[in-house]
Amino acid sequence: MLHNPDRKYNAFAPVSLVDRNWPNRAITQPPIWMSTDLRDGNQALFEPMNGEKKMRMFRTLCAIGFKEIEVAFPSASQTEFDFVRSLIEGGHIPDDVSIEVLTQAREHLIRRTMESIRGARKAIVHVYNATSKTFRDNVFGMSKAEVVQMAVDAVTLIRKLAAAMPETEITLEYSPELFTATELDFALEICDAVTTAWGATPQRKVILNLPTTVEIATPNIYADQIEWMHRHLARRDSVLISLHPHNDRGTAVAAAELGLMAGADRVEGCLFGNGERTGNVDLVTLALNMYTQGIHPGLDFSDINAVARSFEHCTQLPIHPRHPYAGDLVFTAFSGSHQDAIKKGFSAQEAEQPWNVPYLPIDPADVGRSYDSVIRVNSQSGKGGIAYLMETENGVVMPRRLQVEFSGVVQRHAERLGGEVSADDIWDLFAQTYLDPVAPIRYREHHLYEHGSVQGIRLGVDIDGTPHILTGEGNGPINAAVHAFQSAGIRVQVRSYEERSMLPTGDDGNSQACAFIEIAGSGNGDFYGVGIDGNIVTASIKALVSGIDRMGIATRQRRVEQAA
Repeated sequence: MLHNPDRKYNAFAPVSLVDRNWPNRAITQPPIWMSTDLRDGNQALFEPMNGEKKMRMFRTLCAIGFKEIEVAFPSASQTEFDFVRSLIEGGHIPDDVSIEVLTQAREHLIRRTMESIRGARKAIVHVYNATSKTFRDNVFGMSKAEVVQMAVDAVTLIRKLAAAMPETEITLEYSPELFTATELDFALEICDAVTTAWGATPQRKVILNLPTTVEIATPNIYADQIEWMHRHLARRDSVLISLHPHNDRGTAVAAAELGLMAGADRVEGCLFGNGERTGNVDLVTLALNMYTQGIHPGLDFSDINAVARSFEHCTQLPIHPRHPYAGDLVFTAFSGSHQDAIKKGFSAQEAEQPWNVPYLPIDPADVGRSYDSVIRVNSQSGKGGIAYLMETENGVVMPRRLQVEFSGVVQRHAERLGGEVSADDIWDLFAQTYLDPVAPIRYREHHLYEHGSVQGIRLGVDIDGTPHILTGEGNGPINAAVHAFQSAGIRVQVRSYEERSMLPTGDDGNSQACAFIEIAGSGNGDFYGVGIDGNIVTASIKALVSGIDRMGIATRQRRVEQAA
């Protein structure tokens, strides 16, 4: 129950647009991108970025590929003004990048803003005033005509000052703040007045930013508003429609996507969605959403970890571990069924075919992430994830029944531990269970010999710490070793045998063989043994000893339990 269940809120009325086209459209090309990390994102921080952090963020944005970057609100403080000057005077702005500066529609702020960009090669001057009825009536006490005149006067002044700065190519951007809460016909009126005052032409376009300054409706309503403006603007060929979605309802990315379908040309936002209140649209998510649909966004996120660490350093804000595409755990599966599907998907994925791995909408390698973190193990995990880590981290490709058996060992360990089990932990468990169990029999050496058409073996083992030489003959080394153990009263039957080369996991060039033997004893069940050695026969003998040891351990444990 909400604190005040009787609270009344204004529900936003749908737009009268019965023949809307955007639901039948798809995004087919990336928009013009504009980053507001250095302005809107910076304003939202507990501790705004200092000069070093602002410069690092600017260089990060340039490296990603942004060609339009809103760098400051120069009239807000000396720090903001000085940063713009340092970019220009220090020669830090690439030739193909336009800096953008924001100002309210007030004369002294406009003049200060224009002074900040003097000497820049290209700049966008972004001016705004609030246009919604609430602001007109309750904040400013102004009529519609007065609000229009405020915008026109601001644009006229910017045009005059720009004419006195011929060395700088200046583009106008205008925002009717609170656009989504403004009557559409009035938003159209003021936008048309601005383009007239600027003298917009197809060669000298005006950017009209139509923001969801506060998200007050579902994304489809915003798309209707954008399409309505797209259809009705007087100089549509002389205008770039820009989107600036905020995230008050948690739907900024969806609003931006639908707004692009509705006819917009440009999107403004922050890398990871930080901004005042609940933030701006998340440009990383928006861009990589396009990438998963076969549209290259024109932004370089091939090293997403570097981008994320730079962002965290500059903003002092953490990126959530499940943040789309960039979170530390976003390519991580703990669920057993998910792990199994991912492992099989990786195995089936062919290099030249479209990406089609279950649960992974994007290839982690495309954003510079390794596969190491894709599958991690806790008590909820299953055999697929464990098998994947054993294969990728240690080069051991386990038979399916061994996967099932060993997953139980890992799961019991994870339940006792109460948390995540690392790849190193899994290998240690595997070694303790199969390669070096605390058991009565330890392999020392063996010698093979031929006796007619049969294979003979002299097998050196320690049984309960005492050296023994066991001999046996059979149709091969494994069968001979089984008969050698029978001479010591240890009877087993080999159920299955597999040998595999271990997949390389290092650069030492040494290859090893891995043998898996499944054995059965009298009424004791089936047990896997594993042996690893540079010699395949030695690996096989070690696997047999491993299986016998595990069977012996289980037998002793059962006797102890029965006695108790």
